[in-house]
Amino acid sequence: MTNFTKESGNPFALIPLFIFIFTFLGAGILLNDFYAFPSPVAVLVGIVAAFILFKNSTEDKVDTLIAGCGDSKIITMCLIYLFAGAFAVVSKAMGGVDAVVNLGINTIDVAYFPLGIFLIASFLSTATGTSVGAIVAIGPIAISLADKSGASMPLIAGALLGGSMLGDNLSMISDTTIAATQSLGCDLKDKFKINLFIALPAAIVTILIFFYLGFNSDVISVDIAKSDYSLWAILPYVLVIILAVVGVNVFYTLLLGTIIAGFIGFYNDSFTVMEFTQKIYEGFTSMTDIFLLSMFTGGLAAMVDKAGGITWVLNQIKKRIKSKKSAQTGIGVLVGFANLAIANNTVSIVITGPIAKEINDEYGLSAKKSATILDIFSCVIQGILPYGAQILLILNYANGKLNFIDILSNAWYHLFLLVFTLIAIYAAFWDKLAYRFLKV
Repeated sequence: MTNFTKESGNPFALIPLFIFIFTFLGAGILLNDFYAFPSPVAVLVGIVAAFILFKNSTEDKVDTLIAGCGDSKIITMCLIYLFAGAFAVVSKAMGGVDAVVNLGINTIDVAYFPLGIFLIASFLSTATGTSVGAIVAIGPIAISLADKSGASMPLIAGALLGGSMLGDNLSMISDTTIAATQSLGCDLKDKFKINLFIALPAAIVTILIFFYLGFNSDVISVDIAKSDYSLWAILPYVLVIILAVVGVNVFYTLLLGTIIAGFIGFYNDSFTVMEFTQKIYEGFTSMTDIFLLSMFTGGLAAMVDKAGGITWVLNQIKKRIKSKKSAQTGIGVLVGFANLAIANNTVSIVITGPIAKEINDEYGLSAKKSATILDIFSCVIQGILPYGAQILLILNYANGKLNFIDILSNAWYHLFLLVFTLIAIYAAFWDKLAYRFLKV
């Protein structure tokens, strides 16, 4: 490969990373499914390319790969994924997801379906850490209610999308939050506070719009089949959110939430002790993809970094950065473009995280704010991609009664989240307010 100085970096060192991205992207386009080709296999293709293209010895490349895969931040990230997976599966098995959905549906007035769907999706995705899971749980019910009542299906679809992405971005156990905080080296609770200070105003404005539209709506009154639910089944979700917010270690939080969910499951005969252990393991295995992806990407990033690829990218970004504000914007744009290419917000954060960390440290930025920006931009882009999993799921449930523009034109939360994020970056008063109220 062409020689470059250590200071200037080496653009050709990025080739293995691009091979990974184009393998994943190309397979998604070819198969018309961006989740058909396993992402860990795609990054493995990039690792093989790095071994072929980079000049240093095989032993050196192996050592670099292993060091990257075993980086303490990568391992911490992977362990949190496992604990989050166990909590999510056990909580769902004991009826937590059904309880949240049934509680919401049983108490929604027909005129306020969009508002209700937004609130249910927000809570469920925040509690479970997954937008896709929230859409899968609520989507069929939401579309059916819109169809029967005459309520605006595009509006309900936009509410479902917005609420699900709110939790995906904000949740303490979301893989995007875990990846962003571990990449930037900040505490989950601090990132949550900063994130909430941006997301809450966006959510409030969205709620007010849905309330106004509901107050002035003209829909058919329909009878909704009431389903039984237990408030106890919601307790583990509430507990995890509260413990995470007050600053309890994430491992203790998820472990306690899983145990409480287990006891509730025993009490309501959802599973036996042996089945409980199997659910925990099922939760572990449900995180296999993101576990391997994070580990392999850490190894690939280390190889690319040692060959000068990260240094070259940073030098290119620095040429365009004139201030701390533009540095923060650069982090958002960087992960946004990665998400456009990959259609997976978690993968985008894992890939761009090391570069975001370098920018953060170089310009003396707040790590918790940079992690928030990294997470928000990836979620905003993911939520408006016509080939993203979230929109594709909603379109599938609508069965031809919606199109992409219908959903996008009603994705109010995404719009306001982006607006308030830009205010947080460029408005001089925002940091002062954040420090005054959050003390972070």
